[in-house]
This record gives sequence, structure tokens and C-alpha cells, in this order.
Amino acid sequence: MAHHHGHSHSHHDHGHSHGHSLNYDRAFLISAVLNTGFVVAEVIYGLLANSLALLADAGHNLSDVLGLLLAWGASVLVRRLPTPRRTFGFRRSSILAALLNAVFLLIACGGIGLEAIQRFRNPSTVEAETVIWVAMIGIAVNTISALMFVAGRKSDLNIRGAFLHLAADAVISLGVVLTGIAIVFTGWQWLDPIVSLGITIVIVFGTWQLFRESFNLMLDAVPEGIEPLAVRTYLVERPEVAQVHDLHIWAMSTTEVALTAHLVTPAGHPGDAFLSQVCRELHDHFGIEHATIQVELGDPNAVCALASEDVV
Repeated sequence: MAHHHGHSHSHHDHGHSHGHSLNYDRAFLISAVLNTGFVVAEVIYGLLANSLALLADAGHNLSDVLGLLLAWGASVLVRRLPTPRRTFGFRRSSILAALLNAVFLLIACGGIGLEAIQRFRNPSTVEAETVIWVAMIGIAVNTISALMFVAGRKSDLNIRGAFLHLAADAVISLGVVLTGIAIVFTGWQWLDPIVSLGITIVIVFGTWQLFRESFNLMLDAVPEGIEPLAVRTYLVERPEVAQVHDLHIWAMSTTEVALTAHLVTPAGHPGDAFLSQVCRELHDHFGIEHATIQVELGDPNAVCALASEDVV
């Protein structure tokens, strides 16, 4: 049996690249500083104005800072070199960070939703003018921060987690401003919990996709955007290949996809050039960066133990 371990680094359309997270250190730093400054300002102003709402919002924004630091830490860990014990390095940390960011967002939404329901039962007067000004600062801080991650949100789940966190807060702050203005003109205090609930539902829908995708990647599911049947078809249609088995496709990180497969070639070993071409085309057509292919000759007296589709 022959074994080939191939990497290809040419450009392709799937956005998987070893260098993605390198571009975001500055964005993470600026966002973390802006959001930390905003939290400190909210705490100081909340204490001076004796506003429980501002202090609660400061707590919520502190969770954003933690989420940003989590995503940033993962983007740094991903770039660490493999070790004899951690042969893939810390690449999976970016998937874990995306999952935790989704969980934090869902928990935050649950808290906002519960608070809104309680306000329906026990309406409280909203200091509309104060809340409007603070929320407007929140819109600026979170929009500036979110825009720095907008380019990478489609190709890196970890970056999408950071982007969603910041974009969600910008939307919440916008809702607060509009609600505050409406309350100033109408005096309808019930607008506050209704808008809060509406925004929360919208954010939950957006976050659920991030949670589902990152959870699937943690379980080694085939990443979104890659059709496993298309990959299998591509391999089995190679003229030299009679059969494909033990095919696995999974995410090493939020930007890198790996594949292992056994190819049965009865006419003999197809050679290194064939394997290099297959690895290159898997990269170019499917965004698979790390392909490991085992070649078998199909000897009926030495059947592969992993040939059955029921065996992992």
C-alpha cells in the first residue's frame, strides 16, 4: 500500500487560507479597546446617574469584550506550530471559540428576552434621553468594530462569531435609540420591552446558524459549502480509480478543511504525479487544503478493514 500526504496552496474560490487570521490582530485590538472604553464609560455614567439600565448594559457589553478576546485568542492559537503531541497544532480552537461565542450570544438573548417579559409585568419608567445618548455611542462603537470583521465573516466561522456579536449589539443599540425617541414623543413605556423582544428574536435566528455550524464542525461534520457526494464522485471518476472508501472530510479549523480517503487502483500504483494532481484539484475545486490519500491495489486476499461504509 502506498501513502501520500499532499498540500496545495494555489488560490481557489472557497476562501480557505492559512493566513486568514493574520489580518485580524489589529481589528481585534481596536475593537477590544473601543468596547472596553465603552464599558468603563457606561459603568462611570451609570453610577453617577444611578441608572441600573446602564450598569446592566455595561455587563452585557463586557460579555462582548470577553467574546472578542476569545475569538482573538483562538486566531492566535490557530497559527501556533504543531507539536509531536498536538499534530494539528491548536487549529480547532477557532471552532471552539465560534461555538462559545454563539452560546454566549444565545444566553445574552435569553437574558434580554426575560428582562423584556418582566418589564411587561412590572413596567418601569425609562430615562429616554440618557438612554438615547448612551445607545448612540454604542451604535458607533459596535458598528466601527463590526465593519473591521465584515470581509472575513464568510470564510472564517471564528471571525463570523466576532462579527455577529458586534453587529447584534449595534442593532440592539439602534433599537434602543429608536425606542427612546418614540417614548419621548408618545410616552408609551411598553414600546421598550416590545422592541427588545423583537430584536432578540431576530438575533437568535442569526446566531442559531453560527451555533449549528460550529457545533457540527466540533463533531467533525463535513463543513458547509462542501458537498461530500461531489467529492466522492470526483475521486471515483479518476480513470485509475475503481473504488473509493473510508472517505472523511472535516474541518481542522474555521478556515482549513482536511480529507482522508482510500483509493483502489487495480492496475497498480498510479504514481506521485497522479496523487499531486488529485490533491491540487481537491484544493482548487472544493477548498480542501489537507488531503491524505491511501492507495490500495484491491487484492481480494488482503481486503481493507475499513472498506465497509459502516466502519468509521
